[in-house]
Amino acid sequence: MPALQPHGLLRYPSALLLLVQLTGVLLYPLMEQAAQGRAYLGIFGVVVLGLSLRTVYRSPGVTWVAFILAVLVVVLSLINVKASSITLMLVTISLEAAFYFYAAGCLIIYMLQDERATRDELFAAGATFTLLAWAFAYVYTMCQLLSPGSFTAQSALPSRTWMELLFLSFTCLSGVGLGDILPVSPMARALVMLEEFTGVMYIALVVSRLIGLTIRGR
Repeated sequence: MPALQPHGLLRYPSALLLLVQLTGVLLYPLMEQAAQGRAYLGIFGVVVLGLSLRTVYRSPGVTWVAFILAVLVVVLSLINVKASSITLMLVTISLEAAFYFYAAGCLIIYMLQDERATRDELFAAGATFTLLAWAFAYVYTMCQLLSPGSFTAQSALPSRTWMELLFLSFTCLSGVGLGDILPVSPMARALVMLEEFTGVMYIALVVSRLIGLTIRGR
C-alpha cells in the first residue's frame, strides 16, 4: 500500500479526523495548564466536531441528526463561556457524548456496508476508536458532575480532569487495564463495565472483519 501523502488527507476524512484526535491527546495537557485553557479546549472541540461531521457525511447514516447535535453543542458551549451553570454543563456534555456516539455508529455502518476494505475504512477503524473514547470520557464527566468523587486517583484533587477521564476511557476501551484512576461509585463502575464491553465487541466484530476483508482482497 503506497504511503499516504499530506495532501491526500483531504481525500481521506477518516485519516484527518484520526490525526487531529491523536494530536489532541498530546495538546490537551498543554491546554489544561494554560491560562485560557478552557477557551482552547472549546476551540479544539469545535474543530473536532467539524471534522467528525465531514466524516459522517461520507457514511450512510442520517447526517442531519449529527448536524443538529453539533450545532447545539457549539451554541451551548458559547453560552457556557459567559454564563456557566451545572445544569447547562450537564446538557452540553450529554449532547457532546450523544454526538460522538452517533458519529462512531455512522462510521461503523460505513465500514460494514460493503465487502471491500478501502483505505479510508481502515483509517475509519482508528477514528471510530477515538470517537468512542471521547464519548465515554464525556459520559464519565457527566457522572462526576452528578456524583462528585465517582473516580479516584493518586492525585489529592476531589475531581478528575478531562485528561484523566480521557486516559481512563482509552485504557478501558483498549482493554489494557484501569491504570491509576479507579471508579469508586456504583454508577461509575457500571459505566466502566459498559465501555470495557464496547471495546471488546468493537475489536472482535468490526476490526477483525476489516482485517479479514483486507487479507481476502490481497
